[in-house]
Amino acid sequence: MFPQAASQRSDADRVRRSTVAHVNTEIDRQTDANIQLYADADREAILRRMDELDREWDIERALEVNASTLALSGLALGVSINRRWLALPAVVLVFLFQHGVQGWCPPLPVLRRLGFRTRNEIDREKYELNGLLNSHLALQ
Repeated sequence: MFPQAASQRSDADRVRRSTVAHVNTEIDRQTDANIQLYADADREAILRRMDELDREWDIERALEVNASTLALSGLALGVSINRRWLALPAVVLVFLFQHGVQGWCPPLPVLRRLGFRTRNEIDREKYELNGLLNSHLALQ
């Protein structure tokens, strides 16, 4: 099993618990397919994929950036156009608070269906690829 810190495990578990089973299954299937794709790849291809995984946005980052963008947009519109736009940052902050406490918020299912993974799901792929890399080194 993939080693992980307890706090990382609980964050990933909260998101996975809040995601419908078939979406988790599809994300896991895609991760397994990615690993299989590189099973016979050379060292350079595996290293390139690991570099891509280092740059992949996880679900937490996507939620934080989207929430910040919406909140700042609502604030700017509220100050410059109409005060009613100030409701947007208020709603976004409630969603962000809800995600922090429960691990779920309304944008989460949409982002998960778009394929955003937890950091732990990304790291599982990296861990498996690292094992492939090590087996390539052992064969040399």
